[in-house]
Amino acid sequence: MEQQEGVHFQRRALSEAGIAYSVSAVLPVLLSLIVGVIAMLAAGENYAETDWYLFLSYLLPQMCFAAAAVVFFRRSKVSVRITYCGCKWHYFVVAVLLQFGLMFSLSELNNYFIAFLERFGYVSAGVPLPSLDGWYLLPALLIIAVLPAVFEETLFRGIMVKNMSASGWGTAATVLVSGAMFSLFHGRPEQTLYQFACGMCFALVALRAGSILPSAVAHFCNNAAILALTAAGYETEGGWTMPLGWNIGLTVASAVCLAAALVYLIFFDKNNARKGGVKDGKPFFFGAAVGIAVCAVTWIVTLVSGFAGA
Repeated sequence: MEQQEGVHFQRRALSEAGIAYSVSAVLPVLLSLIVGVIAMLAAGENYAETDWYLFLSYLLPQMCFAAAAVVFFRRSKVSVRITYCGCKWHYFVVAVLLQFGLMFSLSELNNYFIAFLERFGYVSAGVPLPSLDGWYLLPALLIIAVLPAVFEETLFRGIMVKNMSASGWGTAATVLVSGAMFSLFHGRPEQTLYQFACGMCFALVALRAGSILPSAVAHFCNNAAILALTAAGYETEGGWTMPLGWNIGLTVASAVCLAAALVYLIFFDKNNARKGGVKDGKPFFFGAAVGIAVCAVTWIVTLVSGFAGA
């Protein structure tokens, strides 16, 4: 009887995790449309270029993720403490090494993928950032680095990955599925491979650690580093560029760190390792179906717009 109740609880948690994904995908789109119309009426056609709107455009999704997390924990009856539990200190080191490797070696490989798309006429729309001059960098770090590290990790690794594993999904299946959904969620075709790799690495370290805290630190480091480098003028028009020798050295060092961290997590650390595939996946995918559809449409529209030069 207790075993049947446990299975029912796990299936319900999986279903609610899928619903949380759908809510997190749909709600930001709806709010963005509403806020966009209001902003256009209040500030004119150039509202999208103002700093206050750019800050708001980054803040709204995080508010939606937080709301989805609150609904999940209330409906699923999953303990919040389980999601935010502590872990051994070395997982933080491994997570930072992973992110260092992803950012400075895998991103270089992703540049080749972008160049491949550009050969066929693809033009990336880019992701506009608000002003990072002076004190503007502080709210940018809070909204673009701290909040995503908390709420995106809560959704993808705390709710999705944790409940996939708890429901009997194999480690490989959990890492692959959650990584793919993380990548699709961001809706940027030119960053698909990079986001997929990040999603898988974050999922793996969260599984091994039994906590989302290391992946949250890595997530923060990624976003904060991008903001800091952009503020310093890295790879911007008229900004400073890294000498070739330094760039090669950084790429090699980061690749070594990435490989070492992955080898440790895959071959030496078997904590929370589980064999098998997707178990009782219907409740999850049924709940996540709307979110997957919305993210897929967004991804396709962005891809087509890129090839159309829009």
